[in-house]
Amino acid sequence: MAGSPAAALCAALPPDLEPLPLPADGPIALGPDDTAVLLLDVGARNGRGAVDALFSKTAVPVVALIEPGAEGAVPPSCYAFLTKPVTPLSLAQALRNACEHARVSREAEETQKQLHELNAIGVRLTAERDTDALLDLILTKAREITRSDAGSLYVVEEPEDGRRRLRFKLAQNDSVHVPFTEYTLPISGDSVAGHVALSGEVLHLDDAYQPPPGSRFRINREFDDRVAYRTKSMLVVPMKTPPGEVIGVLQLINCKRHRAGRLRSAADIERDTLPYPERFRDLAASLASQAAVALENSRLYQSIRALFEGFVQASVTAIESRDPTTSGHSFRVADLTVTLAMAVDRAEHGPFHGVRFSPDQMKEIRYASLLHDFGKVGVREEVLVKAKKLAPAHLELIRQRAEIIRRGLELKYSRQKLEHALAAGPDDLARQSAVWDAELTALTDELAQYLKAVQMANEPSVMAEDSVTRIQHVATRAFVDHLGESHALITPQEADTLSIARGSLTDEEFRQIQSHVVHTYHFLRQIPWTTELRRVPEIARSHHEKLDGSGYPDGRRGTEIPMQSRMMTIADIFDALTASDRPYKSAVPIPRALEILECEARAGALDRPLLDLFVELRPWQHRGL
Repeated sequence: MAGSPAAALCAALPPDLEPLPLPADGPIALGPDDTAVLLLDVGARNGRGAVDALFSKTAVPVVALIEPGAEGAVPPSCYAFLTKPVTPLSLAQALRNACEHARVSREAEETQKQLHELNAIGVRLTAERDTDALLDLILTKAREITRSDAGSLYVVEEPEDGRRRLRFKLAQNDSVHVPFTEYTLPISGDSVAGHVALSGEVLHLDDAYQPPPGSRFRINREFDDRVAYRTKSMLVVPMKTPPGEVIGVLQLINCKRHRAGRLRSAADIERDTLPYPERFRDLAASLASQAAVALENSRLYQSIRALFEGFVQASVTAIESRDPTTSGHSFRVADLTVTLAMAVDRAEHGPFHGVRFSPDQMKEIRYASLLHDFGKVGVREEVLVKAKKLAPAHLELIRQRAEIIRRGLELKYSRQKLEHALAAGPDDLARQSAVWDAELTALTDELAQYLKAVQMANEPSVMAEDSVTRIQHVATRAFVDHLGESHALITPQEADTLSIARGSLTDEEFRQIQSHVVHTYHFLRQIPWTTELRRVPEIARSHHEKLDGSGYPDGRRGTEIPMQSRMMTIADIFDALTASDRPYKSAVPIPRALEILECEARAGALDRPLLDLFVELRPWQHRGL
C-alpha cells in the first residue's frame, strides 16, 4: 500500500522490476509471456493466513517481508521470505529469482500441456486417411500450438518428367481473408518454401521482410500488399519422412502474444507479434515430422486403394472379356445395389429405420457386387458363352449330316434306276422313275422338316410338350442310304439337349454355371481383405440364395442370407432380365421385369421390404435404363 515500508522499498527497485498495486478484487491479469511476484509485508501473528489467502487468490509466487523471529509463521506456499530490515539490492534479487521461477514453472506447465496436445494431434494424424482433410488438420494444429496468426502448406510433387516441384496446397489466416488458388513453384533457393525444401533445414525469420544477408530467397509481398497484411515473424519447417525425404513444407506466420488475438492492422502486428521462441520451433519440428509420416502413410493408403481399385476394375474386365454378351453387367449390378443400400441407410421409418451402413460397409457392398461373378473365370468358355442349346459348330455338324443323308438317298434311288434299266430295259423305266422320284422327294422333304425342327428346338425358349415329342421322334427316325446303312439326323444325346424345356443349358452345364458362385468365394477368400472389408467373399457367395431355400450354392434361408446379398439378388435378377445385350434373349421391359420380381417375392424367394423399396426408389432411372 502507498506509504508502507514495502512501497518505499519498491520505489527504490531497478528499472527491470515494475511495481504495481495489487488489484482490489479478482486475480492478477497476466499476458501469456508476463511474469509477476507478489510482495507481501506481514506480521508474525497473521503471516500464515495472509500468505495462504493471497497465494490462492493470485497463483503467483509470494515473497514475504517478515519481522525478526517470525520465520516459523511463514507457510510452505511462500516462495521466499526476507527478514526486516531489507535492502533494495537483496529484495531485487529475491524478486528476480521469483520471476524466473514463475517463468520456468509456467513454461514447464505450458510445455507439458503442449506435449500432451502434440501426442493427441499425432493420434488424430494417424487416424485421418483423407489427404485433403489431413493437410488441413496439419496446418490447423501447427498454428494452434505455435500461436500463429497465419500459415500455408506446400507438398512436394514429382510429375512424369521427374522434376520435383512444390504445390501450394493450403493457406489459413485468422485476421484476413485469403484468396487461395493452388499453384506450383520450383524447388529452388529463390523462395522461402523452396529453400527449406531444398535444404531440409528449419528456417526462422524474426522479420520476413529482412532476410539474412546473402540469402537468395525473398518474400513475395504481393499477397501482403493486396490484402493489407504484414508478414513479420516466420517459422518454415520441412516435413521429412524418417529416411530424410522432404515431402512437404510447413510455413507458419506471425507468432501472436495472445492466442485468440486478431491482427487487424500493421500496428497490431508490430505490437502483438513475437519471434518464434525456441520451444515453438521444437514443437513445430516435432509436429512436422509426425505430419510427414502421416502424409506419407495417407499417400501410401491412397496408392494402395487406387491399386486395389485398378485390380477390381481389371478383374471385372477379365470376367466380361470371357463373356462379352454380359458386358457391363457387373458394373450395373454394383450401381443398383449400392443405390439400394444408400436408400436403406437413409431410411428413417419402416423396416430399415435402424439399419445403417458405414462408409467401409458401403465399400464392402460395392466390391462384393463388382466381383460377384468373378468365379465365371473357372467355368468352361463353351458353357459360359453358350447362347443356344447346341453350339454353332455342333449345329453345323447336324446340317452336314443332313446333307450327307440327302446325298445318300439320291445315290440310293439313282442306283435303283440304273439297276432297273439294266435288268428290265428302258420300257418301264419312266413309270418306275416317277415313283422313285416321288419317294425321294418325300424323304428329302421329311429330312428338311426335321432339320427345321432341330433349328427351332435349338432356340433357348420355353419348349412345348409336342415339340419335345417331335425331337425325340427325329432321333429315332432312320434314313437308309445307297450302301444299305441307316442314319439318323440327330443322336439321342443331341435330342436330349434339344429337348431342354427352358433355356439353353443341360443339367450338367447348369451345375457348372452355378459353380461360379463357389469359384467366386474361393477366389475372394485368397485376397487379404482388411477388417472393414472381410465380409466381401461371404456377401458375393450368397447373391444367388433365395429366402425360401431354393437358391444356390448352399440353399440358405431367411436371415441366414446377409442383407447385402439380398439387395444384390434383386439387382442381379433385374439387370439379367432387362439387359439388352444378350444374344440369346430379348430384353424384358421394365414393367414385366418388376412383375417377375413381384412373383418371386410372393413365392417367398425375395425380400419383400427390399423389393418394395427398390420399386419405390427406381434406381434404374439413375442409369438411364
